[in-house]
Amino acid sequence: MDLPQLLLVGLVLLLGTVGVMVPGVPGTWLVWAGVLWWALHERSAVAWWLLVASTALLLVVQVVKWQLPPRRVRAVGVTRRMAVYAGAGALLGFVVLPVVGAVPGFVGGIYLCERLRLGSHGEAWASVRAVMRSVGTSVLVELLACLMVLGAWTGTVLAG
Repeated sequence: MDLPQLLLVGLVLLLGTVGVMVPGVPGTWLVWAGVLWWALHERSAVAWWLLVASTALLLVVQVVKWQLPPRRVRAVGVTRRMAVYAGAGALLGFVVLPVVGAVPGFVGGIYLCERLRLGSHGEAWASVRAVMRSVGTSVLVELLACLMVLGAWTGTVLAG
């Protein structure tokens, strides 16, 4: 696979990962489709194993999401701005401390958004707790899985 195609696959994976936080966007399936596209063109054992592992992980995540309590997005006051802050925090945390850094980055992004909106630490932290109880868990599980697939794909491409 040549460089322009790798960049397009990387863009699809990145858009899918960001799409996890946008309601109505099938982010997980975009990530999977990007890995499928890459594996079909790469045709190596490593590519197929990554596709199989990604498929299994993303299917497990879908089952886990269905088992979590339903989302109450509007009731808690989640906005698009908050989703952007949370996503940016998760991506930054993932870069600083691969995989596990996404969790504190996600929470930190929500806190920063609420701190800027509400002004005080106590109110912002109370809002973060309410958001995490309501929607954060399912989004975080899906985001972490997509980041793991993105990281594994990046590592595989850079190693190959």
